[in-house]
Amino acid sequence: MNNHYKDSMGLHLNYELIKERIDNNSKVLDLGCGSGQLLKMLKECKNIKGIGIEISQDKVIECLEKGLSVIQGDIDAGLKQFADKSYDYVILNQTLQSTYNPDYVLEEMIRVGKKCIVSFPNFAYWRVRFNYFFSGNMPKSKVLPFEWYNTPNIHLLTIKDFFEFAKKHNIKILEGIYTTKANIRKGIQYSMFSNFFAEEAIFIITGN
Repeated sequence: MNNHYKDSMGLHLNYELIKERIDNNSKVLDLGCGSGQLLKMLKECKNIKGIGIEISQDKVIECLEKGLSVIQGDIDAGLKQFADKSYDYVILNQTLQSTYNPDYVLEEMIRVGKKCIVSFPNFAYWRVRFNYFFSGNMPKSKVLPFEWYNTPNIHLLTIKDFFEFAKKHNIKILEGIYTTKANIRKGIQYSMFSNFFAEEAIFIITGN
């Protein structure tokens, strides 16, 4: 999972925004769950029945040490072991841009989940644009902190890209949350120009 703004306990600050959108006692599948911090929070605060999928063996061990259910696997290979609509929520938090087959991953999410939560850094954020324009180097920021040669992000995208993808692939966007430093951006300028002003986006989606 990507580096991200964290609070004093080391938790990713968009976890709170995701938690607010999860119903109590839900079944949750967390893709690319990392060390399981989000799943642990949802279990403690929302009493969810959750399972994670994570490719890193070290992270899987960390999840098991937290008492979480986790499968070591590659989400790019699909979710064939899960039946259609078998989970209330499927979460892909800060991982879409590091998948090899993001279109297939999203397709599988929508098949398995009644609702899906997807978040990613917005590569069209104004600071990223200015950084690239004036420096001539690949942009770096707190949410995109890597060098071009060691970044896990292989499919950078923008909010506009995601809307166009959703329309083309018959995906229904139920809610879009636009943030900078994990603070929700409100106001007409943010709703009209979110692709420029928002550093990150969280989308709640389902199949049309």
